[in-house]
Amino acid sequence: MGRSPALVVVDMCRGFIDPSSPLGFECNELIKSNISLVNRFREMNLPVIFTTTLYRDPSEASVFRSKIPALNILKPGSEETSFLPELSPGSAEILIEKKFASAFFDTNLAAALHQMNVDSVVVSGVTTSGCIRATALDSLQNNFLTIIAEDCVGDRNANAHKANLFDLQTKYADVIDSNLIFL
Repeated sequence: MGRSPALVVVDMCRGFIDPSSPLGFECNELIKSNISLVNRFREMNLPVIFTTTLYRDPSEASVFRSKIPALNILKPGSEETSFLPELSPGSAEILIEKKFASAFFDTNLAAALHQMNVDSVVVSGVTTSGCIRATALDSLQNNFLTIIAEDCVGDRNANAHKANLFDLQTKYADVIDSNLIFL
């Protein structure tokens, strides 16, 4: 990890972590691991940035949404876009609203990280084969050392999760357990 890391918590809103949601899955351990990682970053006064996928207009990301119609539940003020109290952005923390898989694509995330002089990005959240992968790839392409907190990411499909972590480790990021990040 670099000298000036930030944590990017991807899509840990109810729509993706509630198993009753069409986008969600059972992930209690993942939630606990994310709470612990967020708390460690906060205790060390390191930046924590949250993302949520949100659609205000039917024309936004129309091709992506036609591919995955369940994304249409992600509307402003909906239960699906709300956060658990333990995984909510604090008043001084950044919340990035995104329309596509990557937290970097068509957002101000890279600019915000550069403004904070961040040199490395730890990525956590969901889902490994979609938004985590896209965010990690774009993090690298924005020249940030990129770490995936392995126990803090998950997917609805275990095979896709494993395959994507293998590929991310091979080409784009360091995949390590969150307990080893600050050693």
